[in-house]
Amino acid sequence: MLAIRLPAEVESRLEALARATGRTKTFYAREAILEHLDDLEDLYLAEQRLIDIRSGKTQTVPLEEVMKRYGMEG
Repeated sequence: MLAIRLPAEVESRLEALARATGRTKTFYAREAILEHLDDLEDLYLAEQRLIDIRSGKTQTVPLEEVMKRYGMEG
């Protein structure tokens, strides 16, 4: 179970959409989350990786080395 608080304007828009289409507000909230969750996860993981690289916790591997390692040279 998930309960979220939305700004009044967003709540109004969601209610209007639900009324106009005969679907529930929950349907559209679920659709929005499912649509954007992958992007949010990718963004968070990329930001964390950048923090780790900058702090020295994680090392980068040059593209040339990756290509060589997997036989993708030239």
